[in-house]
Amino acid sequence: MTDPGKLSAWFEAHAARLVLYARQLAGERAPDVVQDAFVRLMQAPREPSNVKAWLYRAVRNAAVSSARTEQARARRHERLGRQQPAWFQTSADDDNDPLDAAAAQSCLAGLPAPLREVVVLRIWAGMSFAEIAETTGLPVSTVFDHYRRGLAAVRQAMEGSCHPTTKLN
Repeated sequence: MTDPGKLSAWFEAHAARLVLYARQLAGERAPDVVQDAFVRLMQAPREPSNVKAWLYRAVRNAAVSSARTEQARARRHERLGRQQPAWFQTSADDDNDPLDAAAAQSCLAGLPAPLREVVVLRIWAGMSFAEIAETTGLPVSTVFDHYRRGLAAVRQAMEGSCHPTTKLN
């Protein structure tokens, strides 16, 4: 474990410049990347021979890894955002299909957070009520009640938008 006095001196000498460097690679995550590098230095079994070079290398590696993770997360969220659950999908061939996905999503966004969370976990994540209960820390009966009330609120809010409109020819 590294001597706290040395660690403090290294932090004072290098942290500000490391953050500037990390910002070029990791954007807003730069302070976290630098902090992680110092934590790793503190936990290192022995002191590196060139601390400055070690820190810059550690920050570079962590920033690149963080950027890759963030890009993968953004791609995954974009892909999942394009996927619509079966009850949101409409048929392009059926002009009488009453479901408007945008309206349903808007109604869902208007739900209180606890109800919305349960509905999203059940529909988008495909979780069981027991899994949702474990995730949220709520009793299963409360999860079921939130789901039931959430769907009822979405249905009620969508009643007007679910009726097919008359086409003018």
